[in-house]
Amino acid sequence: CRTVLETAGSHHHRNDRRRAVRRVTIVGASGSGKSTLAAQLAAQLDARLVELDAIFHKPDWTPTPTPQFRAEVAAALDTDRWVVAGNYSVVMDLTQGSADTIVWLDMPRWLVTWRVIKRSIHRAAKREELWNGNRERWRNLIKRDPEDNIIVWAWTYHGVHTQRYTGFAAGDFWAHADVRRLRSSRQVRDFVSSASLGEPEID
Repeated sequence: CRTVLETAGSHHHRNDRRRAVRRVTIVGASGSGKSTLAAQLAAQLDARLVELDAIFHKPDWTPTPTPQFRAEVAAALDTDRWVVAGNYSVVMDLTQGSADTIVWLDMPRWLVTWRVIKRSIHRAAKREELWNGNRERWRNLIKRDPEDNIIVWAWTYHGVHTQRYTGFAAGDFWAHADVRRLRSSRQVRDFVSSASLGEPEID
């Protein structure tokens, strides 16, 4: 059975018995807060934090070939408790398919784009290292190709994520998991502090 929790006014279903939260996958558009929430939950659950971007982007932003990427993600998930942040479709069967809880951060397009703008400018100005020595580059922030410019990517692919995850939430792919569709910072805070993050208990 699936638990689907959405914003006020939306339908939801609850199981009679809450599940322990041990394997969490967090999805959503760039700038929705996946990494921040994943770090919080991993600490709270004493779980392994798995950043898909950190696995995929090798030094100098070199992409990891799909077979190697899948193998490395599978190895990272070989533990009792984990929290994954990321959307990569080539490993969705591993990350989303084996999660007991899926958190969809469904924030407005304007908000995530604004967050990405601020984040990217800060990272570029501070020469902040992300993963494997990679840093955001000023020159990428003026390009129009979403493959190069994360700001354009966030704006362009927001609708793609919304369409994909709306289908997953209504269909069979997420039917095995408790699905949380969070649309505001307040809902995220409520989720982090909710009683469902722990051992099972009777409602």
